[in-house]
Amino acid sequence: MKKLANKVAVITGASKGIGAGIAKSLAAEGASVVVNYASAKAGADKVVAEIVANGGKAIAVQGNVSKAEDVTRLFAETAKAFGAVDILVNNAGVYKFGAIEQINEADFHHQFDTNVLGLLLATQGALKTFNEAGGSIINIGSIVSNVAPVGSSIYTATKGAVDAITHVLSKELGSRKIRVNSINPGMVETEGTHSAGFIGSDFQAEQERTAPLGRIGQPEDIALVAVFLASEESRWLTGETLLAGGGVR
Repeated sequence: MKKLANKVAVITGASKGIGAGIAKSLAAEGASVVVNYASAKAGADKVVAEIVANGGKAIAVQGNVSKAEDVTRLFAETAKAFGAVDILVNNAGVYKFGAIEQINEADFHHQFDTNVLGLLLATQGALKTFNEAGGSIINIGSIVSNVAPVGSSIYTATKGAVDAITHVLSKELGSRKIRVNSINPGMVETEGTHSAGFIGSDFQAEQERTAPLGRIGQPEDIALVAVFLASEESRWLTGETLLAGGGVR
C-alpha cells in the first residue's frame, strides 16, 4: 500500500519549484492533493494534469495565503473536493535580497505577509478541517536561518520566524495528534532561482564548493523529505527543523 493512501494534502504555492515537486511526490504516494497558487494558474494546472495523468487525484485552487478570505475559500474548496485535511505543506514564500540600505517597508511587508502571516493563516484554515486522527503540518523554512547570508536581512528574519513558529505549534498542537515540522532547504534549482540569476552564478559555485555532497538541490530532494514527514514513518517527530542542504551548515 502507498504511504499516503486515503490522505488529503494541501500544498501552498505549489504551481512550480519545490511546491510542485512536493505535490507530485505526495500524489505519487496516494494522497489526494490540492495545488494552491496565487497567480500562476497555468503552472498549477500543469502540475494537476501531470498528477492526474499518472493516476493520482488533484485539483488547483487559487488563493493568496496572506489574505484570510482567500485561505477560507482554499479550505472550503478542499473540503468540497476531498473532505478532511490530513497534511498541510506551508510552502508559499517569496524572497528578495538586498543590502540594509535598500530595505523598504514594501519589501518587508511583502515577505513577512507571505512567509509568516500566510503560514499562520493557512495553518488556522487547516486546523478547522483536520479530524480527530490528527495529521502533519510541514513548514518550508530555509537554511538561511542558520547560515545568514549577506543581503538577506528580511528573508532570513522571515525564515527564523518559521523555525520559531514550528517549535511553538509542535507543543501547542501535539495534544491534538498534529505534528509540526520544518524542512529547511539549501539552494535548490527552481524556476525562481533561474529567474533570480542564481543558477550559473558565483553564488551557485560557492554553494557547490562548500556543500559536502558537492551540488545544489533539486525539488525532488526536498519532496522526498516531505513524503517522510507526511507519513507514519515520522510519527515520533515533531518540532524538528530538518536541514536539507546537502550538508551545508
